[in-house]
This record gives sequence, structure tokens and C-alpha cells, in this order.
Amino acid sequence: MNHFQNKVILITGGSRGIGRAISLAFAKEKATVIINYKTNNSAASQTVQECKNLGANVEVIKTDISNKDEVQDMVECIIKKYGKISCLVNNAFAPFKFDAENRLMADEVSWEEYDSQFQGAIKYAHNTIQCCLPYLKEEVDSSIINVTSNLTKRPIIPYHQYNVAKSALESFTKNLAMDLGRYNIRVNCIAPGLVYPTNGTHHTKERLKEDIITQTPLGRIATPEDIAGPTLFLASPWSQFMTGQVLYVDGGFTI
Repeated sequence: MNHFQNKVILITGGSRGIGRAISLAFAKEKATVIINYKTNNSAASQTVQECKNLGANVEVIKTDISNKDEVQDMVECIIKKYGKISCLVNNAFAPFKFDAENRLMADEVSWEEYDSQFQGAIKYAHNTIQCCLPYLKEEVDSSIINVTSNLTKRPIIPYHQYNVAKSALESFTKNLAMDLGRYNIRVNCIAPGLVYPTNGTHHTKERLKEDIITQTPLGRIATPEDIAGPTLFLASPWSQFMTGQVLYVDGGFTI
């Protein structure tokens, strides 16, 4: 049974890396896939074509999700054309380089750097959720999936501003789940480990990747495709009694 054939899925940051893998996974399941992106026209066009090659109905919308007015325009465009939004995947975040050797130490991080990551984690999600909520409430079974990180549980590298912002997103998720359950809207997190390759992890040194692999029971680093399957699970009826949860996808690193 195809659970997504009549569903409209909005994926922020859906053209590259983890977002691209999630977009393609929903496309394979014949969902209507709405790919949000901000700057990279070439990557967006390529991902759209890949989704179309899978036989999916797909649309791409260029939107700066830090701007709530732009988000509202995007959502209204989706509703005008498709009539609903079934699932929101908040994958976009503020740019960050996962470079352990050149990270900022605790006494070096400015508030502005914290604020930039809080904007990417909380403000982006807040804007999309607030604009999508009226339509998610109309669905029989809708869901919101926020992408966080396993570094919130095991900060093996204390990327202070990034880790703290993702921790706040997990708390945001749990509070939303408490409020939105009455509308049968499920709100959960996907928390990947180190995912390679992505734009952010191109700066991660081989030595660190090897160290993580030795501490991972399944013996490798995650790929973007590894994150897509669990995301589909949280969007599907298979997880219909799950809300407010953090699903770690890291090969057992956080055991």
C-alpha cells in the first residue's frame, strides 16, 4: 500500500544533501513533493528533474524561510495549487562548517554566532510551522518532522552554537507535540549522526571520520540516504502513535 500517493510534502532545504535524499525518497513513493530552497538554482533544478524521472509530481519554490512573509507566500502558492499540506519537513538550517580542528571554543563564541544558529534552528522552523498549521490541522493525519543532530545527546565535538541551537529545536518539538496532539498532528525529530557527503561535512577531516566509525556499532558513517527512510517512517501511518520523540539515526553511536 502506498501511504504517500495523495500526500503533499513540503521539504525545506530540499535540493541538496539530506534534503535532496528526502525529496527523492518521497518522490519514489509518489508523493507530491514541494522542494524549498534559497540560493542554489542549479542544485534545485537537478533535484526536481531527478524527482520527475521517478514519476513524481514535484515543484520547487525559492524562498528565504527566515522571512515569514515569503514563507506565507510560499504556503499560499502550495494551497492554491494543491489544496493541502500533509507533512512539513524542516531540514533547512543556517550554514555551518563541521570543522573540529578550527571550531570556536567556549570562550570564543560570540552571542551573534549563537543567534545565527538559533535563527536557523528555531526561527526557520517557527516560520514554516506557523504558516502551515492552519492547513495541517485540516488533515486527518499530518506530521511535522524537524531535523536535529545526535550531537545534542553526545556532543563528541562541542560545536557550541550549533549543538545548543539543535537542542533548543528538540525542546521546541516536544512543546509543539504537547499542544498539537489535539489536532492529530504529530511532531517529531530526526537526529542524524555525521552525514557524509554534505556541504557542511566536506570540512570534516578523515581522522575524525575514522574515529567516529570505530565508535559506531554499524561500522560506518551515515549517508544522506540513510536519513531519508526514517523520515518517511515518521511521516507515515507506521508511526501514527509517535509524537514528541527524537529518532537517532547514527548507526548506534549514541547508545
